[in-house]
Amino acid sequence: MSSTISSGGPPIVEVAELTRAFGTRRALAGVTFSLGRGECLALFGPNGAGKTTLLRVLAGLLRPSSGSARVSGIQLPGGALARSRVGLISHRTMLYEALSPRENVSFAARLYGVRDVNARVEDSLRRMSMLERGDAPVRSLSRGMQQRVSIARAMVHTPQLVLADEPYSGLDDGGARALTSLLGELRSAGTAIIVVTHNLAEGLSLATHAAVMQRGRFVRYDPADRIDATAYSTTYREALAGG
Repeated sequence: MSSTISSGGPPIVEVAELTRAFGTRRALAGVTFSLGRGECLALFGPNGAGKTTLLRVLAGLLRPSSGSARVSGIQLPGGALARSRVGLISHRTMLYEALSPRENVSFAARLYGVRDVNARVEDSLRRMSMLERGDAPVRSLSRGMQQRVSIARAMVHTPQLVLADEPYSGLDDGGARALTSLLGELRSAGTAIIVVTHNLAEGLSLATHAAVMQRGRFVRYDPADRIDATAYSTTYREALAGG
């Protein structure tokens, strides 16, 4: 299924007949879509559908087996330049546990060549309500607080595309509200977002478009104005049954 999301101007994400194979298994099987500025694609599907693989390709962490993918016009994997356009939030925090939140976020900011590093780090931690624990070793923090730090790190360089793979994992209510608010602000500022979640209501609350993925391809795609959120669980099940 091919999906085009248009907001005017060049798209942030352009994917055409994208495949990614691991041996004989195709995790991505001809995915095609585009995503514009300030738009959010909520991506649903069962475990093993290819959602995380798609995000890892768009983050420049995996090389496509065939087809093409571009972020901000840069052909992927694209190296450091492409990665500088992307912020990746994962359910795995991948933080340096011996360092503090401030040091983790500062390290990322310096890697991306952020100007006025200290101010950007402080702002990122503040937005996730982590200033008070900014100097504690990450290993001493709760799972939810570590997730807040990973979100701050992903946003410190003002990415043009945010890839969020189960971003609410481990967050308490306060952290979840902070993340939802932050993603809404980013969308308003023109950031494109792809969010992977098993929580249909959570994803639809953020989305301008929604897709259901199964066996490495989109089996359903809808703009938000054609989605009945109260009935989407049925729509989702029917898409998987028909896919």
